[in-house]
Amino acid sequence: MKDINIEDFKVTEKIKIGDTNTRWDLNASKKKLKKKLKDTRNDLGELQDTLYAHGKYAVLVCLQGMDTAGKDSLIREVFKDFNARGVVVHSFKTPTVLEKRHDYLWRHYIALPERGKFGVFNRTHYENVLVTRVHPDYILGENLPHINNLEDIDNAFWERRFQQINDFERIIQQNGTIIFKFFLNISKDEQKDRQLRRLDKPNKNWKFSPGDLDERDLWDKYQYCYEDAINHTSKPHAPWYIIPSDDKNTARVITAEIMLQELKKYKDIKEPELDDDIKAKISEYRERLKND
Repeated sequence: MKDINIEDFKVTEKIKIGDTNTRWDLNASKKKLKKKLKDTRNDLGELQDTLYAHGKYAVLVCLQGMDTAGKDSLIREVFKDFNARGVVVHSFKTPTVLEKRHDYLWRHYIALPERGKFGVFNRTHYENVLVTRVHPDYILGENLPHINNLEDIDNAFWERRFQQINDFERIIQQNGTIIFKFFLNISKDEQKDRQLRRLDKPNKNWKFSPGDLDERDLWDKYQYCYEDAINHTSKPHAPWYIIPSDDKNTARVITAEIMLQELKKYKDIKEPELDDDIKAKISEYRERLKND
């Protein structure tokens, strides 16, 4: 199997999304990919235990992608061996009435992981510069001051949102949250095949909605919005990674390996040492237990 160089996927300069890869050859069979993923997620699970004991960092994993990109299955497979108490997944849907009475980042802020845990956002705060940009009428539902009609939602509005998101991520990063942002990049042909499978397999029918086809018709607009959002918000403290996702097994391995390699760079994440007085009495405590 080829080594995974995370720099191949990290966005460090402006990209054109049409030039990015939706497939990546790791020169490995499906069996080898599954074995690699198992080993990597075991290492991630052990690292999370240490992260919890250390208690000074949280990890936020943001997953974005077009419909059928594989977000749900990636979460299931990559985090399978984590301590269930160590990872919390949030799937953000249409904002509720309560959420709309706050700023658009509020519901994401209150869902952030506590120190020692992984938090996974399945769809994220970026929906507020993606789906709302494709459907700007949604912005009117936020009841914002100075936004009274669609003409008020201009380029300056989106530029402000990009800056607000950058500020949000910088604040949480400076306060101990390690941020991973993954765009699961699939081709339009692969999306069609996956949507057809949802229709062809009775046990997958529940995943299909006629609205999915309407959104597919807006493919080019979504691609533009993703490109613009990634280019505005891939920063050293919170970079984007574009994950080729036409093959789900490959995408899962790459995503897990990026997290593991990056987290290993934090040399200060280690289990705390016992107090000197306790260490000096370990033999005494051991004898007490043996004689109990």
